[in-house]
Amino acid sequence: MEAAHMSAQHKARPTHHIDVEARPKPLRLPLHRCALVVIDMQHQFCSPGGLSHDSGADIGCARRVIDPIQRLLSAFRDRGLPVIHTREGFLPDLSDCPPSMLQRIQRNGQPLVGQMGALGRILVRGEPGHEIIPELAPAPGEIIIDKPGIGTFGLTDLESILHRSDVDHLLVTGVTTDVCVHTFIREANDRGFNCVLIEDACASFDPELHAAAVAMTVQQGGLFGWVASTGTVIRALDQSTVP
Repeated sequence: MEAAHMSAQHKARPTHHIDVEARPKPLRLPLHRCALVVIDMQHQFCSPGGLSHDSGADIGCARRVIDPIQRLLSAFRDRGLPVIHTREGFLPDLSDCPPSMLQRIQRNGQPLVGQMGALGRILVRGEPGHEIIPELAPAPGEIIIDKPGIGTFGLTDLESILHRSDVDHLLVTGVTTDVCVHTFIREANDRGFNCVLIEDACASFDPELHAAAVAMTVQQGGLFGWVASTGTVIRALDQSTVP
């Protein structure tokens, strides 16, 4: 069903290129081969009572990227361009959660994955905290990838969906820049996809880690891809015309 939805979007979307100001060099982006990716904008990471908030993180950092992502979503939806959302979470019996992860992420007695929190069982699929925040709710037909961990390509069908839809350029947004977002970019890079990190539409709970992840993306002439801003992408879309 997911692949069918994306194929339908693919047939309707523009077939020309846009030129985007980016680092380390300008990017010629083929609209017919690109998708917007919104990573893990879930209540557990972005809302009071969620895992991040209860662990002492400043969720204001995550909430500041809501507006840029909304603008990008609107621009992509208006043009019939595909959108992919991801959610991190595990099966109710935690059978897909590695024991090593359960051990590592426990923080000084804070609630553990699978235990009850203010937003339901923490990082368990189907619980309120697992859902994407309403401000960025997926539209009908948009892909939602449920991933059992930090990365998105492992144990999901994302790669096959992208290949079947002829998508190989991914504009990446969401949280957190240094963890799930950059893991996504690294995994995608190894699989032959081109990634554009949208700097002001991603966030970390530590600004220094955000800056480091951005810098790592463009090191060595763009080792992992490009970095652009919401404004430059939207301007390029607004200024583009079909040949």
